[in-house]
Amino acid sequence: MRIRAEKLKAAAWGTFAAGVLLVAIGMGSRSLAHFDAALVAYTFATVFATFGIIYRYAMWLQRPPTAMYFKRGWQVFLSPRFLMRNLAVWCQRLVLTFVFNAFIFRRGRARWGAHWLIMWGCLIAVAITFPLVFGWIHFETVPGHLDRYRVYVFGFGMDEFPIQSLKAFILFHGLVWAAILVIAGVMIAMYRRMRDHGAAAVQQFGEDFLPLILLFAISITGLMLTASYTWMKGYAYDFLAILHAVTVIFTLLWLPFGKFFHIFQRPAQLGVAFYKDIGQRTQQACCKRCGEPFASLMQVRDLVTVEKQLGFNYALRPSPESDAIHYQEICPKCRRALLALAQGELRAASTGQQRWQ
Repeated sequence: MRIRAEKLKAAAWGTFAAGVLLVAIGMGSRSLAHFDAALVAYTFATVFATFGIIYRYAMWLQRPPTAMYFKRGWQVFLSPRFLMRNLAVWCQRLVLTFVFNAFIFRRGRARWGAHWLIMWGCLIAVAITFPLVFGWIHFETVPGHLDRYRVYVFGFGMDEFPIQSLKAFILFHGLVWAAILVIAGVMIAMYRRMRDHGAAAVQQFGEDFLPLILLFAISITGLMLTASYTWMKGYAYDFLAILHAVTVIFTLLWLPFGKFFHIFQRPAQLGVAFYKDIGQRTQQACCKRCGEPFASLMQVRDLVTVEKQLGFNYALRPSPESDAIHYQEICPKCRRALLALAQGELRAASTGQQRWQ
């Protein structure tokens, strides 16, 4: 019954997000006046992907451990006592973690290079493609100046530039630059996965190779489209357009269910980092056996709460001289000592029973 309620709640959030996107498409394209009907398949694939991503994210957030981290993460981040410091640290981590991928650089330069190139190539492509597909951005020639383009964002004129300018060349070939970045990143990743024996031992086709193949297929077919209408007078353009559409739509439909979902989960790591930071600066939990501090009191209490929500009960039996305590209130060192003592008692009891027999 509980699982059904969670699914209904997640489906409601997914439907709401998809509805908001449809409304945004209608408003941003001025009642579909600037919407290209030839791109309707891309649009519906994106709407489905939005529903699937929000549905899965909502299900993920309803898990007791994730829900606790999500709740506490916002609480500690918005705490008036640490808010200014948290904002400064957030900006620093945003740059290091997401702009430069510093956390991956420590794992290897090849891995970092592949991830960084793929990430920025995809971000550039998304920033260009989705607004164009949804009709949020379009270009028109300036009346009386056919050699100039005007950029319209949500129906409002924003900028003008000559058609033959460097700015126009960079803007109109933005997807080309993005595709080159992605292809370079995919090649590095493929080379690493074929040469690194540690990576090869644990890799799986659906989790490791399929995402790279899809990104390569999208990028290479996009470059082939550009080559077709630039240098080949449109040769095989219709076939290439269909092939490119198939790869893009399949990727969008697969997006909520495959490895790419970690793109939307990864930002939550910032909340976990703030949770740990504030835990180190606040009251510490002291071991009920040896009295030494070993972890954040907030973390210990939250862990006990989550275990109860999951149906686990690790409360220890009370002794005559003390109240009942929880296993999580014992430090790791004392846990190992208690395990050794328990094994010794069992061995002694077993030996005594054998002698009595």
